[in-house]
Amino acid sequence: MILFLALITGILTTVGIFLILRRSLVKVILGLAFLGHAANMLIFTIGRITKGKAAFVPEGSLSPFEPFADPLPQALILTAIVIGFGVQAFLIVLFKQNYKSLKSDDLDNMNTTDML
Repeated sequence: MILFLALITGILTTVGIFLILRRSLVKVILGLAFLGHAANMLIFTIGRITKGKAAFVPEGSLSPFEPFADPLPQALILTAIVIGFGVQAFLIVLFKQNYKSLKSDDLDNMNTTDML
């Protein structure tokens, strides 16, 4: 299972970097989304995957029994997902305003500081 998640993380990272290097702003936004998902998968993979075990401490004991699920990576991923959606929404609005003013989504057309 860990090997499968590592492979998926590598594929998402590769696709994200490939899309960021494109000239279209839409592809850059999609590439950033793929890189965000790849980072989430990396945190999830590093955080030890445990099937069917909760991170609860049974009544009367001081620590959970091994193996247990680590809740910290899950909380970090949840926070990263919310922040990622906010950044993506901001980039989409920024792209829309840029497209309105320049009538193009090509990054080479954005080299000038003069407004059309």
